Amino acid sequence: MGLAGGATGMPGARRGTLPAFWRCALLLLLLLCSVPQLGAQTAEDSKPLYIWQTGPWGRCMGSECGPGGSQSRAVWCAHSEGWTTLHTNCDQASRPHNQQSCFRVCDWHKDQYDWQLGAWNQCVPVSMRSAGVQRPAVCTRGEEGIQTREVGCVQKVDGEPAEDAICEYFEPKPRLEQACLIPCPRDCVLSEFSPWTSCSKTCGTGLQNRIRAVLAPPLFRGAACPNLTEFQTCQPGPCDGEESLYSLRVGSWGPCAVPLPRQARQADKPPREADRVGRTGDKEPREGEKTGRAKDKPPRGGDKPDRANRKSARLNRKQERQADGPPKRADRPKRQKKAKNKEKREKIKEKVRERLREKGKAKDPDARELLKKKRLRNRQNRQGGKFWDIQVGYQTREVTCVHKSGNIEALSLCFQESLPVTYQACVMTKDCELTEWSEWSPCSKECYELNGPKGSRSRSRRVSQFPVGGGTECPTLEETEPCSPPGDGGPPCVVYNWKATEWSECRVDMLLSQQDRRRGNQTGLCGGGIQNREVYCVLQASADPAAGVAALPSKEALRPVDSYLCLAAPPNTTQLCHITCPVECEVSSWSAWGPCTFENCQDQAAKKGFKLRKRRIVNEPTGGTGNCPHLVEAIPCEEPSCYDWLLVKLDECVPDNERDCGAGTQIPQTQCVNSEGEYVERQLCRDAILPMPAICEVPCPKDCALSPWTPWSQCSHTCSGKNTEGRQMRARSILAYNAGEATAKVVAWVTVMQGGIQCPNASAMLEVRNCNDHPCTVYHWQTGPWGQCIEDASIPATNASASGRARGDDASCSVGMQTRKVICVRVNVGQVPPKKCPESLRPDTVRPCLLPCKRDCIVTPYSDWSPCPSTCKAGGNTKRKQSRKRIIIQFPANGGQDCPDVLSQERECEGPSVCQGYRWKTHKWRRCHLVPWSVRQDSPGAQETCGPGLQARAVSCRKQDGGQAEMGACLRLTSTMPPLTQPCQIPCQEDCQLTPWSKFSSCTADCVGVRTRKRMLIGKSKKRDQCKNNQLYPLTETQYCPCNKYNAQPVGNWSDCVLPEGGRVEGQLGMKVHGDIKECGQGYRYQAMVCYDQDDRLVETSRCNSHGYIEEACIIACPSDCKLSEWSNWSRCSKSCGSGVKVRSKWLREKPYNGGRPCPKLDHVNQVYEVVPCLSDCGQYVWVAEPWSVWKVSNVDLKENCGEGVQTRKVRCMQNTIDGPSDQVEDYLCDPEEMPLGARDSRLPCPHDCVLSDWGAWSRCPLPCDGNRTRERSAYPLRRSGEGKECPAAMETEPCRHNSNCFHYSYNITDWSTCQLSERAVCGSGIKTRMLDCVRSDGKSVDLKFCKELGLDRKWQMNASCVVECPVNCQLSDWSPWSDCTHTCGLAGKLWRRRTVTQAPQGDGRPCPSQMEQWKPCPVKPCYRWRYSAWSECRSEGARCGEGLRFRNVSCFVSDGSGRGAASPVDDELCGEPEPSVDGDTQITLQEACTVPCPGECYLTDWTLWSPCQLSCVGRDDLGFGSVQVRSRAVVAQEPENLLQCPEQEWEARPCTEGQCFEYKWMTGPWRSSSRLVWCHRSTDGLNVTGGCPTTSKPMADRSCDPPCHKPRSFCTEAGVCGCEEGYTEVMRSDGLLDQCTVIPVLEIPTAGDNKADVKTIRAFNPTQPAANAPGRAGRTWFLQPFGPDGKLKTWVYGVAAGALVLLVFIISMTYLACKKPKKPQRRQMNNRLKPLTLAYDGDADM
Repeated sequence: MGLAGGATGMPGARRGTLPAFWRCALLLLLLLCSVPQLGAQTAEDSKPLYIWQTGPWGRCMGSECGPGGSQSRAVWCAHSEGWTTLHTNCDQASRPHNQQSCFRVCDWHKDQYDWQLGAWNQCVPVSMRSAGVQRPAVCTRGEEGIQTREVGCVQKVDGEPAEDAICEYFEPKPRLEQACLIPCPRDCVLSEFSPWTSCSKTCGTGLQNRIRAVLAPPLFRGAACPNLTEFQTCQPGPCDGEESLYSLRVGSWGPCAVPLPRQARQADKPPREADRVGRTGDKEPREGEKTGRAKDKPPRGGDKPDRANRKSARLNRKQERQADGPPKRADRPKRQKKAKNKEKREKIKEKVRERLREKGKAKDPDARELLKKKRLRNRQNRQGGKFWDIQVGYQTREVTCVHKSGNIEALSLCFQESLPVTYQACVMTKDCELTEWSEWSPCSKECYELNGPKGSRSRSRRVSQFPVGGGTECPTLEETEPCSPPGDGGPPCVVYNWKATEWSECRVDMLLSQQDRRRGNQTGLCGGGIQNREVYCVLQASADPAAGVAALPSKEALRPVDSYLCLAAPPNTTQLCHITCPVECEVSSWSAWGPCTFENCQDQAAKKGFKLRKRRIVNEPTGGTGNCPHLVEAIPCEEPSCYDWLLVKLDECVPDNERDCGAGTQIPQTQCVNSEGEYVERQLCRDAILPMPAICEVPCPKDCALSPWTPWSQCSHTCSGKNTEGRQMRARSILAYNAGEATAKVVAWVTVMQGGIQCPNASAMLEVRNCNDHPCTVYHWQTGPWGQCIEDASIPATNASASGRARGDDASCSVGMQTRKVICVRVNVGQVPPKKCPESLRPDTVRPCLLPCKRDCIVTPYSDWSPCPSTCKAGGNTKRKQSRKRIIIQFPANGGQDCPDVLSQERECEGPSVCQGYRWKTHKWRRCHLVPWSVRQDSPGAQETCGPGLQARAVSCRKQDGGQAEMGACLRLTSTMPPLTQPCQIPCQEDCQLTPWSKFSSCTADCVGVRTRKRMLIGKSKKRDQCKNNQLYPLTETQYCPCNKYNAQPVGNWSDCVLPEGGRVEGQLGMKVHGDIKECGQGYRYQAMVCYDQDDRLVETSRCNSHGYIEEACIIACPSDCKLSEWSNWSRCSKSCGSGVKVRSKWLREKPYNGGRPCPKLDHVNQVYEVVPCLSDCGQYVWVAEPWSVWKVSNVDLKENCGEGVQTRKVRCMQNTIDGPSDQVEDYLCDPEEMPLGARDSRLPCPHDCVLSDWGAWSRCPLPCDGNRTRERSAYPLRRSGEGKECPAAMETEPCRHNSNCFHYSYNITDWSTCQLSERAVCGSGIKTRMLDCVRSDGKSVDLKFCKELGLDRKWQMNASCVVECPVNCQLSDWSPWSDCTHTCGLAGKLWRRRTVTQAPQGDGRPCPSQMEQWKPCPVKPCYRWRYSAWSECRSEGARCGEGLRFRNVSCFVSDGSGRGAASPVDDELCGEPEPSVDGDTQITLQEACTVPCPGECYLTDWTLWSPCQLSCVGRDDLGFGSVQVRSRAVVAQEPENLLQCPEQEWEARPCTEGQCFEYKWMTGPWRSSSRLVWCHRSTDGLNVTGGCPTTSKPMADRSCDPPCHKPRSFCTEAGVCGCEEGYTEVMRSDGLLDQCTVIPVLEIPTAGDNKADVKTIRAFNPTQPAANAPGRAGRTWFLQPFGPDGKLKTWVYGVAAGALVLLVFIISMTYLACKKPKKPQRRQMNNRLKPLTLAYDGDADM
């Protein structure tokens, strides 16, 4: 009430107090808001205006390394806005330090400090670290994450942390974070359920189970595995009687116990039991309890309380049995009878012992001694008491009665005729006992090696007690550990190094192609080559005598040892080399013939003279000038002279008698020259005839004016003979005719005219004179090659053998001499007497030379004999050989000692040594031990002297020769120790004893007769009638002899084509060059043969009379290199003046095939070009003009013979030589700009006119070209003018115009040529050249003299060395020996051999073949394997359930090893192994304990097989998390009531290797109504699974429509929307839902059988009406349904619309084109000029 009243009063209160309340709240809010603002303002006001700023710390400085350094930094005062100010403005008290102590790092700190890296932490998703990153909704590959770790700088010694700056000085700080991947969760993957099991009961209500297995475990937080078992109840039918509720169950065997002594048994004799037969808890084994053993065994004790407890337990059980029902009575008379029988047996035993004692006394002492030794030897052989203590005990088990609910009930409720046996003999468990470890052996390495491997030492221990009765197995008996030699002063270790022989001679022919080799001449090759050497391993000699190892003898240091001792990589055995190409001698052209001169001007008495011409050597040839051709030729002549006058020039013609014109003379200017043309003193020419003044004529104004004589032409022949004569010519022309009429007065050769001297006739205008009138008999000295350098006897011999010099040393040991032949030769005739040649020019015939040192052959000492092969294996008794070799390390040269002929030796191995082997020797089984009678006497049917037991035996270790050996040797080196105990049976009186079956008798022939095996009754069994029953105990077995029929057939593929062994031809220098040795030709390929018997079982191929192979001939194609033509001749230089290019080419003749040497890059017409620059002498072709012809005056003045006229002359292009222009060539070779005029128009001077000579050449324009400058040319007067007339100007000028008559000049450098080799070289070093060109400013190339005259700088290098890569063919090693067979048996075995590349191909060398390994099949051998049979059902002996045994057999099977076909059983003898093994396991297990579940019991199945190894993949990409496999156990239940008592299902996973990626995808079945099946499928192995497929992409299994489809003719479609049945179309509403289904119009096409075939109708068709048409009519109807089930237009509707549109456009276009008027055709002008075709090619056309 109070609450209600309070509530009702609040509205009124609010209305009255609202303004006051808001005022208080507003005031409080203002106060709260003003406090922070006030504080902020206060803080802002108190913020200093000036603050201290600091820079980074500088480098640590100091005089010593370590923590004593110091570093500084800059400190300054700054305003809060950022600008720097005075220090005084900042607070000095808060000024930061500008110096601090630091750690100065030095280089040696690198060995003391290092980064310590912590472990990476767990991968954290990026989304957890970054707030803005969202986790992906669907995981596809994984989630990105980040891992962190701690990194710090520490001291290496103690791990103490240090400053990071120390380690950062040497190495940057490692990263602290890295990206990682968190994989997507992987759910547990299960297999499909198995079929339902049969009902657990035959009547009543039972259970059926179906189980599944785990195929992949849950990973990365994936979903856990669901239940592996499903149950369902079943009711086979009602039970006829009462259901059996109880089952007899046997327990497991208890521990093995030793029976009590008889006194203890009698004292502690317990009351007998009637209810429980088992005695599992009765006889607990007591520690140290052993009966009948030596007195040094530990005493028994501590078992009295246990015994008292067992007494009370037995008493309680007896009372329980009396309460449950009547006990089994043990009648007293029966016990009394047993006691009497026992007394009888004791008396009989005593009599036997007495009889034996009597026999022993009767024997002589020698016999007793022999018996004693025999017993001692037997005890020693057994070794039983020494290595194991076998103690036979007994063990019991419990038998109980179990209710179906699992409760244990009284035994009497389980009715059964006989109870199971509850006792059995056993061996007391003894663990392995070992002796103490021995001392460590000395270290195997007694020497010191800095970085070499460590040695090892070992220690061992022996077995003092072998494990028996399932005791702990013995651990390892030997262990090793690495060790170093003791102390630091150990001797240094022996080191092995590689040594190499000298390199062989450089061979160029190894690089030639097949085509080059076939061309024959391979002498004189030079350039790049290849050479090889041999490497071998030797013991390194110590050069330091104080090192602890004596210096090895020199022979020992060279002795080859096994190559595996050298650990380093072997040196190269081949290398490229270079042979310097000889430089051929090049000489210049011959000079002109000199004057006739004395042979020796100092001795002129001989009066014999010679004309000489010379040439010079223009390069430096290889080997000096001895191989150059002759440089001087001589012609005998008469009247020789050493000095003569040389006419330099003639002075101006001076008229006689001081007249102005007329006859005159020209004074010659001379110079004295010697025979070489050199100026000498004039007095030396005093005996020579001085040239006389020449007669000349200065024409008068009326005289004929002639031009000066041209220079004498070159002599037409170099010598004169019968048919040849040398001649020279010169000419002149008429420049002006004379005046007046002619009179007949002749003065000398000039006709005197009335008006002046008349012009001479035409013959006087040409002069001819003889030249080179010496005969054509040319002589010269001809030299032969220099002979061999021979020892000069006049010089003391010092040519000792230089045995230690390496190849290539140019050392000389003495001076010798060389001679050559010198003869005088007449050109084109032959040898003539020496007097015909100038003696002074005779070359030397003897010269000194340097004799190279002799080099003796050096070989290594013989290596040690190779070890004899081990002869311990099967078939090893054949004679083997051992060998040794030595290696040539220096070949002889220069007459040194030759190499020995024998480099390897062989000898037979000595007698085969016996390999020491070990074997187990088993001794005789001892007597059978029974379970003590005190234990089994209460069991029904038990007899005291017979029954099952155990027997033991001794096992010893023997050598192969039978001698005794340590047990440890057999444990280490042989198979598993044979069993020491075995079950045995002491037959009772009623038992029948038989021997084992004998082997079957042999068959005399196949398919004929029978074979038998037998056994016999032994002992008292022979007399018992029940044992003679052949039905129960047959003594003979008979079977027909097998019919052995065999057939052979090929199997497998053909092998590679293999060349026959020994058919190889070694290549040159032992090089294995692909294709250069016998690697091709006819070989053989092989196919294996397999032999089967009549049962299709594989047998040895010898049964089919086959050696295991089919072979057939095959061909290995030989490689063929690319074949090109020879080089064409070089083309003419592309320019006749200056730099151009010249070209030569090769073309393809044959393409390479079968791995031949490839072609170089060819152009589109399969040619390869070589282009080099060339330089043409601009003066090699010159224009030669003949003299001007006679004037042809066009305007003739007959009186004066003068006026305008024309002169012509012939101009020819001639090849210029040193002797002048010689042969006429084509005009295009000469420069057209330089061509002289062939005709000229001018005025012929009249008499009295002044006559000038021809104009001289224009002077050169001064540079640089300028339009203000001029050039000039001049002429001189030949005839003075008459009175009143003046001579025209004798000089002309013209302005200099750039690129017209004035040019600038510059050098132009061409590009480098390709690398040019010698003609005899294939590759290697060459020369590339470029040309220097003088270019005029208008771009024209001119002679280099124009640039030289200007003194332009020439700074370029015209030649440079270069290298052409050598075409090195691939070099291969020898084929290795054939390997062992890859399979010991079966069809798939292969033999392999391999080879390696020792020299990779280079350049255009022949590539390596693809086949680097070859195989051929092994002979097929049957695969005999021991195999287990399947386990039998688990059976519990004598009980319905409980602990039992299951058994299996091991048998011999044969298979082909492929694993596809089933194996077939064969005789066990064929698996004839001394120790059977199944899948490599020698522990043969033929029985094992198992459990038979009792009715109603819930239990676990056996473990499934391990699943296939599975990787964590996305698609086919491995994520790198390893692979895993799993196995599982499912629960099986039998009673619905016991389901709660079932154990938990189990699964376990383990890592594995060689995993694979599995792909999971959803599969769907067909729709059934509105649902379908959806399941997950593993595509890799085709399994349907549960889990594995992503749930997010699971297809829809139910397609129910919402709202449901209630319209007539509608149904729910796959898309989940309502559609119409066939024949109806959908009419949709505006909201997208189906409104109704309407009928679709149908086009019916009548068929031939329709009686209304002539009528076509379109009508409505009702699909629900029964069709009245014929059966064939159904396929002739189409439903045109444009709308799909979802109400949208179907795709074909759009297609039809698009097609109609295209058709419409086409029709309109055709109509337009048909109606359009055609245009008038226009003539097209064709350009008849051919356009150049340009082809761009960028590589090989068809290579």
